[in-house]
Amino acid sequence: MRYLFQFLRILVFCFLGEVLHGLLPLPVPASIYGLALLLAALKMRLIRLDQVKETAGFLIALFPVLFLPGAVGIMELGALLADLWLPALLAVTLVTALVMGAAGRVTQAVARWKEARHG
Repeated sequence: MRYLFQFLRILVFCFLGEVLHGLLPLPVPASIYGLALLLAALKMRLIRLDQVKETAGFLIALFPVLFLPGAVGIMELGALLADLWLPALLAVTLVTALVMGAAGRVTQAVARWKEARHG
């Protein structure tokens, strides 16, 4: 029963994200609004982490399954993509390197900021 209530809490934030997406004229996905609202509620202590933790962990563990339809779609288009494998490989490699570099820089900046603040 605990998991059901945790899931319902998460669903409330998903619904609020959908409402904001419908109301605001910004090109932001509803899921991002929902996550931001959930984060704000956690930070403001409107809900406690233990009120969503187990179900959130379960949902995060399911994420890889959500990528399967995309992977199957790519496999079905294999013949079509055969001519584009080199540009696709280069694009994926470049974007991956850029994302990793940006994430590393942001992580280093946050670590330096925390160290200076608490140091």
